[in-house]
Amino acid sequence: MRIREADNPMPLEVGGTLGPVDLEYETYGRLSRKKDNVILVCHALSGDAHAAGWDAEAKNNGGRSWRANHPGWWDTVIGPGKALDTDRYFVICVNYLGSCYGTTGPSSVNPATGKPYGASFPMVTVGDWVRSQAELLDRLGVEKLVTVVGGSLGGQQAIEWGLRYPDRTASIMVLAASPRLSAQGLGFNAVGRYCIMNDPAYAGGAYYDGPAPASGLAAARMLAHITYLSEEGMHAKFGRRLRNKAHPDFHFDVEFEVESYLSHQGLSFVQRFDANSYLYITRAMDYYDPAQHWGKGDLTAACKRLRSKVMVVSFSSDWLYTPKQCREFAWAVARAGAPVTYGEIPSLYGHDAFLVETEQVSHYLRSFLDNLEHDRPKKNKG
Repeated sequence: MRIREADNPMPLEVGGTLGPVDLEYETYGRLSRKKDNVILVCHALSGDAHAAGWDAEAKNNGGRSWRANHPGWWDTVIGPGKALDTDRYFVICVNYLGSCYGTTGPSSVNPATGKPYGASFPMVTVGDWVRSQAELLDRLGVEKLVTVVGGSLGGQQAIEWGLRYPDRTASIMVLAASPRLSAQGLGFNAVGRYCIMNDPAYAGGAYYDGPAPASGLAAARMLAHITYLSEEGMHAKFGRRLRNKAHPDFHFDVEFEVESYLSHQGLSFVQRFDANSYLYITRAMDYYDPAQHWGKGDLTAACKRLRSKVMVVSFSSDWLYTPKQCREFAWAVARAGAPVTYGEIPSLYGHDAFLVETEQVSHYLRSFLDNLEHDRPKKNKG
C-alpha cells in the first residue's frame, strides 16, 4: 500500500523526508465490524510481511520467488486455533522501511534519479517504522490494537508502539528483546557492516547494475547467525564433528560441520536479501534507545508513557538480548506503574528460540490474550 506520495513525503526522525512510501503487508483472519480485533505482528531483522501460510506469488529482491517455497516465518503461531487465532483476531504483519521485500528501501527507485537509492537512501529508525505502520492502520480504519507482538527487532517495535502510541495499544508482547542493544551487539553489527562495505563489489552502495557484494553480505550473515544461537545449542548440534570424514585434512576449506552450516546460512542469505538493506536495518537496530528518546536517559521515566498491559518473555540461552536485560525492562515497566507479566523460557536455541520454541511461546501468547479478553468490560445483558 502506498501511504505517501512524492509530493507529500514522510518526514523522518533524524531529518530528511521519504516519498513515495510503499509498505508491503499481509493480513490473516477477518476484520470485525467494529475493527476492534486487530493484532499487529512485527518481524525481526531479516523477516518480512509473510508471517503465516504459503504464498505462491511471493517475490523478494531481484524477483526471485524464495518465499513461495516456504511457509510464513511464524506459521506455527498464526492461524485458526493457534496462539494468534485467526478465528478470533485479524492479524497484520507489515514489512518495514528500508527492507527489500516490497516496502520502500535502498533497492527501490529514487524518483529524483530514476535509479535505485542505494546508499543515498535516508537513514530510518524504529520510530519511523512504527509511524509508517500507524499510517497504514489509519488507512485501514483501525484506531486501536488488541496487541502488538514481536520478537527481537520486532519486539523493539512493540516497545516503541507502546511508548509512541499509548492510546492505540491495549497491550504489547515483547519476545527476546530489550529496549536497547548491548555494546557487544553493537560490535557484532559494526563488524557485519564492515564486511559488506569493504567488499570490492559494494561500490559505495551503487552495485545494482553489477555484481552484488555477496562475499561481504555472506560474512555478515555468518557472523550474525552465531549471535542467534547459543554455545550449548551449537555444541549439541555440531560439537567438533568433521564434515563427512573421520580425520581432518589440514587445509583452509570446510572441515567442521559448523563451518558447513554457517557457509550455507551465508550463501542462502545472499540469494534473498539486499546488502544495503542490511546496513540500514542494523543501523536502526543500533540507534534504538527509548530511554534516551522518551525519558532523557531514564528507562522508568520513558515507561511512564505506557497505557497498555505488557508481557516480556526472555529465553535462558539468549546472549543477544539476555534474560537480565529483559528483566530490567520488565522492572522498569513495573516501577512506572504499568501492569507487566514476565516469563523466561528454558531453551538451548539462543536468540532464535522465539522462532523455534513455538509451543512454549504459544502458551505465553495464548494465556496473555485470554487474560486480556477476561479483563475486557462485559456487555450489560440487561
